[in-house]
Amino acid sequence: MTTPHRPLSAPFSFTRRRFLATGASLATTTLCAPYLRAASVGRGAVSGYPFTLGIASGDPAPDSVVLWTRLAPRPLEPGGGMPPEPVEVTWEIADDERMTRHVHGGTALADPEWAHAVHVEVGGLQPDRWYWYRFRVGGEASPVGRTRTLPAVGVMPERLRFAFASCQKYEIGYYTAYEHMARESLDLIVHLGDYIYEKGDGGKAVRPHGTPEIITLDDYRRRYAVYKTDPALQAAHAMAPWIVTWDDHELSNNYADLVPEHPERTTPEAFLRRRIAAYHAYYEHMPLRAAARPRGPALPLHRELAFGGLARFHVLDTRQYRSDQANGDGAKPVNDAVLDPSRTLLGRAQREWLFRGLADPSPAWNVMAQQIPVARIDVKPGPEMAVSMDKWSGYEAERRALLRHLRDARVRNPVVLTGDVHANWANELALDFEGSGERSVGVEFVGTSITSDGDGADRPANHDTLLAENPWVKFHNTQRGYVRCDVTPELWRTDYQVVPYVSRPGAPLTTRASFVVESGQPHLQPA
Repeated sequence: MTTPHRPLSAPFSFTRRRFLATGASLATTTLCAPYLRAASVGRGAVSGYPFTLGIASGDPAPDSVVLWTRLAPRPLEPGGGMPPEPVEVTWEIADDERMTRHVHGGTALADPEWAHAVHVEVGGLQPDRWYWYRFRVGGEASPVGRTRTLPAVGVMPERLRFAFASCQKYEIGYYTAYEHMARESLDLIVHLGDYIYEKGDGGKAVRPHGTPEIITLDDYRRRYAVYKTDPALQAAHAMAPWIVTWDDHELSNNYADLVPEHPERTTPEAFLRRRIAAYHAYYEHMPLRAAARPRGPALPLHRELAFGGLARFHVLDTRQYRSDQANGDGAKPVNDAVLDPSRTLLGRAQREWLFRGLADPSPAWNVMAQQIPVARIDVKPGPEMAVSMDKWSGYEAERRALLRHLRDARVRNPVVLTGDVHANWANELALDFEGSGERSVGVEFVGTSITSDGDGADRPANHDTLLAENPWVKFHNTQRGYVRCDVTPELWRTDYQVVPYVSRPGAPLTTRASFVVESGQPHLQPA
């Protein structure tokens, strides 16, 4: 069993503004010193099969890729059942599935300070090539995983096939969607956040994990271990490289930078410690490069990956740098707080980085892989309006700045990939959502959850109202599943892949809707 979590401090009077100021101050003090120690080179003994959490690869480049595993013979115990010293891990990569044509290999040190996880950045690979890899410790070998490099810069590939997913609350359902995804012929998988959830089981658990809300580093490590023992998730990780970003539940629901959802229930110091623990555990369990290794409460996650000249992925972080939600969060009317240009979702540095990248005319498609809906969704029937304060619509000045940039910089074929909301949406991104008739400047595909919110529905109760209030929405559905994309220089095709239930295993997969976007025409056409 995991170490019991530390109870939250007693409620006290503390404004959100004061919380943010105090937390920012703490970020420069000893609480936020790098969560590191110098690893002593050694070779500890491992008792039991160490690869219970599977293997993964990620962040491919034309000449390199990250290989990941974490040694945990007893994954749900503190420390994963590993000795408290570094362990040497052997890795190898080949260009055939039987691992007979060896390409590279070496050793990596699995350090207990990082939960005995290893992140091997394999260089010297050929572009646009499939490879196979595995790890060894002592006499034990991991499963064989498949990965690939990206096409070289300047080369125009004929095709890219990938899937994206998000929101995989373990206790609420089975990962049947990942079983189907693992059978697809995909070049990449993109995960848009909520890889884990931080709360306890609650009252609707289909497969309870039996632990309360997670607070400490040991808590977060155990929760990742629970999720990563799932065989369907392991199979999806092993079939192709992943590009990952987080949302809120990897730390705590609807947090904003250093502000928790309920600041009155904790202290700035306690929340900062929790953020340090959550970011540390996230890096430990994701196939990320060393450049993303956290330093205290900071983890640099926004980055670019280019699939040759066909598609450039701008991977965003809409949690770490944002201003607190306006008007106390929730669904509210657009008012002065929402329109305040000083409030930010991306932070100044990330926004400038994104705008520079989008202005580059070289990629055929500009893909923004991010967490929360960009299209404004009015959830209130009638002439009055209510929009989510947690989404881009709650940061209206920055949302409009993004859409204006797509128009003014003549960004080539912008496509937004979104998770978070446990529903499928297909949206056109008009610069003016007030109905002036200005043409769309891009498209947005919002993917449903893998499991979160349970079985879902083909047509939720408010389906017709939502489409009537938001004419730029071309499709809405709340069944579970993932989204598959097939991209060529001339055409983007998106298929919404759904399962009818997750409350029991064995659900079939169907394609619920499909849309195409022609190059140079930022509009959704039913396929």
